[in-house]
Amino acid sequence: MSHDQNFKNFILDYPRAALEFFAWEEAGNIPPSARITPVRQEQLKKRLGDRFRELDTPLLVEFSREKKQAVLFILEEETETRYFSIHRLIHYCVDVADLLNITRVVPVVVFLRPGRYSLSLDLGTEHNTYLGFRFIACDLGEIPAVQHIESRNIVARINLPNMRHDPEQRVEVCLRAQEGLAELEPDPNRRIKYVDFIAQYANLTEAEQVQYEQRLQQSSYKEAIMAPVQQAREEGIQQGIQPAFFKIVVAFSGFTLASQCWLISLD
Repeated sequence: MSHDQNFKNFILDYPRAALEFFAWEEAGNIPPSARITPVRQEQLKKRLGDRFRELDTPLLVEFSREKKQAVLFILEEETETRYFSIHRLIHYCVDVADLLNITRVVPVVVFLRPGRYSLSLDLGTEHNTYLGFRFIACDLGEIPAVQHIESRNIVARINLPNMRHDPEQRVEVCLRAQEGLAELEPDPNRRIKYVDFIAQYANLTEAEQVQYEQRLQQSSYKEAIMAPVQQAREEGIQQGIQPAFFKIVVAFSGFTLASQCWLISLD
């Protein structure tokens, strides 16, 4: 599983919701009129022999036509804190600020798993600090899932399985994430995309999948949750995939047990 690509995808699909959740200190009140656009991820090389530095997901927020009002959010995803380098992040921020001729830059790091890291770096002497750097950290594994269980922010709901919760809450958290997706995302193609995202990060055991299936039958969002799975099946049939072969594909696709059982029952 490519965590980096997964996070890039949903940040680009839901840029406003991503900023409001991951960087609420700076982006909690972005007006509806603001324009949010991704900028180039691959930074220009100074020399042909240099290696590229690639930003995860830089988003430019423009509040008006005046460039001086714009803010660049640099979002980086780190699966393990031990791989994070604040020095590398400083390079990213300075390089892209120079490239875009912008000083209003907000670095944001999304940590998938808890761990230790430095939130700031100061360079200087005991007399003066000549370079001070800090960033916004969104440590998903330290955020209580219960605080966002009814959130209207789709990025928060999709990420419920990545937040802190007790083992006995895993089924509830997965179901509430799927219900949030069904409620907040009208696009069926995106729902297909993120049904699997939630299932992957929930990573339920077989016993938990059975519990999930039972809970799903009682959910008022049952039809909406299962609709993307049915659509995937119908598209497969239209492409000439035989039902018997489709069952095999479903079994290895990452769908939850509930989805698999429901699909097979349609034959």
